[in-house]
Amino acid sequence: MSEKIKNFHQSSIDSTDEFWAEQAKLIHWNSSFEQVLDYSNPPFAKWFVQGKTNLCFNAIDRHLDERSDQAAIVYVSTETNAEESISYKELFQRVNSFSSLLSSCGVSKGDRVLIYMPMIPEAVYAMLACVRIGAVHSVVFGGFASASLAQRVDDCSPKVMVTADAGLRGGRVIPYKGLVDEALTLSTTPPANVILVNRGLVSDIPWTSGRDVDYNQVIGTHEDARVGVEWLESNEPSYILYTSGTTGKPKGIQRDTGGYAVALAASMNHIYDARAGDTIFTTSDIGWVVGHSYIVYAPLIMGMTTVLYEGLPTTPDPGVWWSLVEKYNVNVMFSSPTAIRVLKKQDLKYIEKYDLSDLRHLFLAGEPLDESTHSWISDAIEKPVHDHFWQTETGWPVLTPMPGVESTQIKYGSPSFPAYGYNLKVLRESDASEADDNEKGLVSIVPPLPPGCMSTVWGDDERFVSTYFSAFESTMVYSTFDWGIRDEDGYHFILGRTDDVINVAGHRLGTREIEEAIQVHANVAEVAVVGVQDAVKGQMPVAFVVRKKLSELSEIQQNEIEKKEIMKQVDQSLGAIARPRNVYFVSMLPKTRSGKMLRRSIQAITEGRDPGDLTTLEDLSAIEEIIKVTSK
Repeated sequence: MSEKIKNFHQSSIDSTDEFWAEQAKLIHWNSSFEQVLDYSNPPFAKWFVQGKTNLCFNAIDRHLDERSDQAAIVYVSTETNAEESISYKELFQRVNSFSSLLSSCGVSKGDRVLIYMPMIPEAVYAMLACVRIGAVHSVVFGGFASASLAQRVDDCSPKVMVTADAGLRGGRVIPYKGLVDEALTLSTTPPANVILVNRGLVSDIPWTSGRDVDYNQVIGTHEDARVGVEWLESNEPSYILYTSGTTGKPKGIQRDTGGYAVALAASMNHIYDARAGDTIFTTSDIGWVVGHSYIVYAPLIMGMTTVLYEGLPTTPDPGVWWSLVEKYNVNVMFSSPTAIRVLKKQDLKYIEKYDLSDLRHLFLAGEPLDESTHSWISDAIEKPVHDHFWQTETGWPVLTPMPGVESTQIKYGSPSFPAYGYNLKVLRESDASEADDNEKGLVSIVPPLPPGCMSTVWGDDERFVSTYFSAFESTMVYSTFDWGIRDEDGYHFILGRTDDVINVAGHRLGTREIEEAIQVHANVAEVAVVGVQDAVKGQMPVAFVVRKKLSELSEIQQNEIEKKEIMKQVDQSLGAIARPRNVYFVSMLPKTRSGKMLRRSIQAITEGRDPGDLTTLEDLSAIEEIIKVTSK
């Protein structure tokens, strides 16, 4: 870690109030805060106390004098072949119209609005309209099954729900309205109104008279509306975003307003090295935290153009993302390791044919980035590729390089350093003492959590404390639930979730470590390792491998040869204790539509158990293939 980065980070820890007061100048405050941080009730932190601001005003209104005609959103759908540029002036008008529509449905400050939408501009209008009038939005990833949707409805009790007739994935229509209707029959607190955006994808839309509102028909009556912003005290909630819970009940991550705005604005400066007028292309979905933070709020707060993309990374061909980078002069790109591994299987010509000269940085997050994939994409695009680590709970990066502060050496497979504001420690599981260099420990954050992080679990302060701050009896720290190490240069490496740890005869092995070892094999495109029950050793690792290519040998012969090579590779890298009990070769791995690996489902199938909720699965045939190969 360079001295400049080290000093920058340390100033945020040693002089917290001064550091964040300076960052707070990056956004507009309608009334000034009286206190930077109130930490009188640990672990609950209140930031910029009594300051009043509004996310929508910061994202749109304050840019109108200078950026009225600049594109705020570029919408591209390779599913419908739609392409549209929406200026800040147009975005202002459309969000005002949506705000007026919500108000006409009785939505006001503090009310919840559940948004269950595909990647279309109306989804962004709905989010911004909510925060404009002080309502709390909860975006649910489009395609969640009705039972899962009903859980979220009951937890946040929305006054209004916003949905569409359907979404699209690889040309396949995913009807939403039927799922919504079924969810609301299961719910004990259904909304008074359901606003439906009809895309014309479903011929016969079910309709509930008196409840359902046809967006296409009524939005014109709000076309000229002007709705004033609701100035919120900094710590009032902006949104709820649900994430999986160990008990099966999803946790509603509650985000504040002022701290979030400041954190995002600062991150665009210091982490993403972005500036007003730049273009960012984030390949996530608005249903996930990356979409909230870096498709919608942070780019618009910064005065940037943000690309909103509906489609796959390989349709119409594997060069589609790079074609958009060229066409729209993208300066900053944000994607996931999974997506890059998909592209890694394709011919390099799909990258080389496009002009990427405007691209300054590619950031990757969502899961650990293996060294070979990091190296491959860096060589392929000849641009800095930055791994960084964060969570739904934090809302912005925890471990990251900070090229906006200083360009630093990139270590493949490492998300680099603790971001400013995070007093991050790698702690021993045994006694919460700090681990030595290159010693595995629990990645933890000494509270208070910095601005922009979750303020609590919606409606359940006790769960906030018991889930995130109870890893150790001796000290109160925030647990990321990830194992990690810090090397002698201050670079951190994430080894996998604590609940993905394999205990082999008393030896704890991170699945990430074994995956890294296997990924070195020249013919391995992708790998997932899970721990399965073993009568003698407690657990044993099992690997599922996607090859880059088939050889001229028979499949059985190739399987045997490469299985032995992989076993040997693991032996050499980690020792025989980490050798997989079995290596299965498959054509694809089961993932959600956002690219997250369903490791728990893989583990369950391998152990002969029910794979659980598969509603977010990208392709059911991946699960079917796991069942087939493990049953032989």
